[in-house]
Amino acid sequence: MLRRMLAERDAALASATIEIEHLKLQLKALKRSQFGRSSEKLDAEIDQLELRLEDLEENEAERIATITTKTVGEHQRRAVAVRKPLPDHLPREIVVHEPQIDCDCGIGRKLSKLGEDATEVLEKIPARLKVIRHLRPKYACRCCERIFQAAAPDLPIEKGRPGPGLLANIAVSKYCDGLPLYRQSAILAREGIDVDRTTMADWMGHLAWWAMPLYRLIGAHVMAAPVLHTDDTPIRRLAPGLGRTITARFWVYAVDPRTYDGRGPPAAFYRYSPDRKGERPRDHLAGFSGLLHADAFSGYDALYGPESDGHVRIAHVACWAHCRRKLFDVFEATKSPIAEEGLRRIQQLYAIETEINGKSADLRLAQRQTQSVPLLDALKTWYAEQRRRLSTKSALGKALQYALSRWDALTRYTTDGRLSIDNNLSERLLRGIAVTRKNFLFLGSDKGGERAAVIYTLIESAKLNGLDPEAYLADVIDRMAKGHSINRIDELLPWNWQRSRLKLAA
Repeated sequence: MLRRMLAERDAALASATIEIEHLKLQLKALKRSQFGRSSEKLDAEIDQLELRLEDLEENEAERIATITTKTVGEHQRRAVAVRKPLPDHLPREIVVHEPQIDCDCGIGRKLSKLGEDATEVLEKIPARLKVIRHLRPKYACRCCERIFQAAAPDLPIEKGRPGPGLLANIAVSKYCDGLPLYRQSAILAREGIDVDRTTMADWMGHLAWWAMPLYRLIGAHVMAAPVLHTDDTPIRRLAPGLGRTITARFWVYAVDPRTYDGRGPPAAFYRYSPDRKGERPRDHLAGFSGLLHADAFSGYDALYGPESDGHVRIAHVACWAHCRRKLFDVFEATKSPIAEEGLRRIQQLYAIETEINGKSADLRLAQRQTQSVPLLDALKTWYAEQRRRLSTKSALGKALQYALSRWDALTRYTTDGRLSIDNNLSERLLRGIAVTRKNFLFLGSDKGGERAAVIYTLIESAKLNGLDPEAYLADVIDRMAKGHSINRIDELLPWNWQRSRLKLAA
């Protein structure tokens, strides 16, 4: 009896521990999703929690497997959450397990089926490469002595071996999953296929060439939008002859009208530059006119001034996630009650945004005018009062001054329902590059950076439109190699691709 009670308590304690870790992880993830990209310290803490949680769950599974008492088994069955059904789109393989009929009724027995119990098991079929051999028979007419043979098939790389599916897989593995080419080469080698890294690099160069027309069209679509999100992230590039690396940049320019129930598809347009000079964004945004979500980088400042005719071409929309992050860093370091109060007030603004996300621009504007504007007026007064009490050199004083000096840009989102409270869209679109940055170590050249920007644009735009980027790239490369008309290239844009594919199939 005592052993059974101890076993039940151990099981309950283990389940409670796992639940606590789940809640901690969810809390950290919610903070990051609500207020923008976290600090590196918070990201590291989330990674540690995930590893700890995995270890706890594995320990619990191992412990359950060794327990044979019925009581504990029943307890564990109650503690396990209800499983979600496996997706309907997955192919099903039916395996029937007929019972052994063992009764004394003999050959004349009559069996009636009462029903059946079904158990679905998710299985992984290892990916396998295959060789497609294209045969082109030759025929000769003995009468006219003419020779007949089909034309060579259109392939993405002339006289090359990779099919469009393999090219797409390598590109997505490298640019979406952060798997460098030398590692992919090692994976293929395990299957007995010798494809070195330089060959794969040549394939990626061809893929970027095929993708260039779509890259330009996506760029034109993004720059024609009235509201734009932008941000940049560093990437190391090898400096030839210097034996070291220099810091280059990737920039993203993104649109997503879905946040305000607007028309038009979402898209992300990436640019590469060898440095972070202010002339880079000014060059990228030369054709843009509208509202720009951006951080406080001084390189944008020249864009916000009036043109020669007095017209302001670009208006700055500042990011509340940046303001919140500066207060959060102070609170984490000092537990300042002023910083904590600031965080609470900013959270009230975000609570309003949660309610109106995806609603029409008119409704968002009305809600902000009635609810957010009074909170912002009070927040500005509070910021100013606290700022006067603090040293200009203190971290908290700098955090408050950061917001006060940009107040017009920070509150501009309340004047237009199409705008967002923060710039998290562009920050999310750069996180994939952060993974790449850890795995790639550095870019080999500026050309490699420009090529990466092209492929990132297609992959991330496909993801924003709900597509599988690998399937999308494979089909686009295949159709372009087979002579898809340049006059109908817009059919291959991510937001048109599914419709044109169904039309082609019909």
